[in-house]
Amino acid sequence: MASRPHILVVNGRKVRQPVFVIGAPHSGADLLARALKRSDGFHVTIGQRSVVSVVYAFARSPSIPRGRGEAAATVLRDAFAQAWQVSASACLACSPACRDAGGVNGASTCIEERDIRRYGDGTPDLMYCAEGLVDAFPDARIVQIIRDGRDVVAAMLGDPDTLAWFKPGVVNVESEFPNPFFGIETETDLAAWPRLSLAGKCAMRWRGSVRAMARLRTSMPAERLTTLRYEQVMRQPGAAVKAVSRFMDGELAPINLRDIGRTAVGPQAMQPGAWRRALNAQQLKDIEQVAGADLSRVGYGS
Repeated sequence: MASRPHILVVNGRKVRQPVFVIGAPHSGADLLARALKRSDGFHVTIGQRSVVSVVYAFARSPSIPRGRGEAAATVLRDAFAQAWQVSASACLACSPACRDAGGVNGASTCIEERDIRRYGDGTPDLMYCAEGLVDAFPDARIVQIIRDGRDVVAAMLGDPDTLAWFKPGVVNVESEFPNPFFGIETETDLAAWPRLSLAGKCAMRWRGSVRAMARLRTSMPAERLTTLRYEQVMRQPGAAVKAVSRFMDGELAPINLRDIGRTAVGPQAMQPGAWRRALNAQQLKDIEQVAGADLSRVGYGS
């Protein structure tokens, strides 16, 4: 007999069709998450402590959720049940990114409890919990965004927080294999890792993320998952808003392109084609060696 779906109630509302935004680092997921947070009736969180702790626990140690689907789903539901609570005290503990996106000052809240109709989240690196999200929320709507890997690598190289993951003592590729967080899938990847430059390691992370998103796309119906290209969002934000609104059966607020100035790497690094100015010939060669085939496969060949 099939198990009954779990019903999660937060703020007196049943959580139905929550919307999650995922993507590789510096791929524009935050741009969509901010627009979603401004959308009427949506209570969207970004980087809440309860969610971040689970995201990085699962991302950095994939052996924890592996083979424990229902247990992992329960942990994720509990994390979001805590993150989505609306109260002055709860919102005081919101992440800076979430408060900034919601325009929250002091002890105010980003939404009134009575106005909530849908929930969502755009926490960085949430994509590494995508399979768990599907198990935790079978009716979830997932919006994934993909960006030119060369631009992603250029932005990652300019972000000290991202580069900190590559420091000795932080990297755990020997103890956790395969390692989706670092994009290491095979013994060949693992053997190559110590010799890779920082650009090559960033490229492997990007490569792993787009492969994971491709697998997710083939495993889910179109009514539950959609994929956007960052470059198209930047060129035609209005069209992107209409597409996402149709997909999630709700009105997405306008995408504010000025939000790219709020990223850790600044607006210049988030412009399409920024890699042409930011990367040198050796870095481009390293990226091509690691992710050249995947760049071409997803439409970013030179």
